[in-house]
Amino acid sequence: MEFPFDINHIFSDRISILDHTLVASRQSAVRTDLQDQIAAVVDELGRASAKAQQLPAPITSASKLQSQKHQLYLMKDGESNRGRGLVVGFLKVGYKKLFLLDRNGVHVEAEPLCVLDFYVAETLQRHGYGLELFNYMLQHQNVEPELLAYDRPSNKLLAFLAKHYGLVRSVPQVRFQICLCVRRMENRFPSGSRCCIVQDM
Repeated sequence: MEFPFDINHIFSDRISILDHTLVASRQSAVRTDLQDQIAAVVDELGRASAKAQQLPAPITSASKLQSQKHQLYLMKDGESNRGRGLVVGFLKVGYKKLFLLDRNGVHVEAEPLCVLDFYVAETLQRHGYGLELFNYMLQHQNVEPELLAYDRPSNKLLAFLAKHYGLVRSVPQVRFQICLCVRRMENRFPSGSRCCIVQDM
C-alpha cells in the first residue's frame, strides 16, 4: 500500500508498534506533521481492512486507537516504491474481559489478549508477511496463539490459524457466539487456559 509521502521517514523499523500516542519514533513524537501522516496511514489501513472483511465500517482508525488501550503492529517494506517504502499491513491487539463457557458448560471469566484486526494488502498476501507479523506480535507479547482471543475472525484468519498454528476445533458459546479452538491432533480440549478464543460479537 503506497502513500504520497516517504513511509521510511515515518516508520524507521520494519515493524513499528503504535499505541494511543500515535508515535512511531522520537521524531514523530515532536512533529505534528508526521503524526498526521501516521494517522492517515492508520485510517487508510482500517478502511482497507473493513473492505476486505466486508464490514459496514472500519474497526480500526487513528481516533479509535487514540481512545483505546490497544497496540497496533504495522509492517512496512522499506525498499519498495523507489526507496520510499510501502505499508504491508497491520495487526491490532488489546485486552478484553470475556465470560466464557468451557466444554463442560462451566462459566469462566478471563481477560485475554485479543486479536482485534489483522490485514495484509491483497497484492502482498501469500508472501509470508502475515506470518512474520503475527509471530513478531507473539514474541513481543510473550504469548502463544492458543492463549489469544480472536474478535470476529474472518474465514481467512481462521484458515491462517489452522494452517500455521493448528487451531481448528471450536465449542459454540451461549453469548456472543464465542468459540474455543484447540490444536490439530488433539482429541479433547486441554486443561487450564490453553485455548484459542474466537469471538464474534
